[in-house]
Amino acid sequence: MPNRQIIVREAKPDDRDALKQVLLDAYGQYEAELSEELWNGYKASILASIDGSETKAKLVAELDGEVVGSVFLFDNSEAAYGLPDLGIHSPIIRLLAVARQARGHGVATELIRSSARLASLWGAETLHLHTSDMMDSAVRLYERLGFERAYDKEFMNGDKLVKSYRLQLKETALLQG
Repeated sequence: MPNRQIIVREAKPDDRDALKQVLLDAYGQYEAELSEELWNGYKASILASIDGSETKAKLVAELDGEVVGSVFLFDNSEAAYGLPDLGIHSPIIRLLAVARQARGHGVATELIRSSARLASLWGAETLHLHTSDMMDSAVRLYERLGFERAYDKEFMNGDKLVKSYRLQLKETALLQG
């Protein structure tokens, strides 16, 4: 298979529909695992984030000229979750999404690498994210890329543990070379 080029760039206003499609496709895999009420709330939250003003940056990934991935960066835990008491004062990535048909091509890795570069350019020492056990393949990716658990930044969402991961930007192989 030929090497397919992934381009990561800042999202533009006319990417809105593509963002919506990618996010709903990517996170739609969890619909069957959640109650209808939880899924509808999750979906509404995802859609609201597309136009949310609290993001510091929204990135999209293109593969063969088509938007197939996204990630949103926030300044801190207050901007990301409305939780200043969580005490995260460095960038947080949320809504890392890759359309199902584009998985396995390194899109998520490139979105995380671009997020780490941006966070580093902003002067941050760490990059954070939160996830749950439901997203086990994503957890494996994060750990493979060098993220470590940040137990002190975890919280409960109802009866679900929201796990926290942190990447040390000065030490990560993602930014070397």
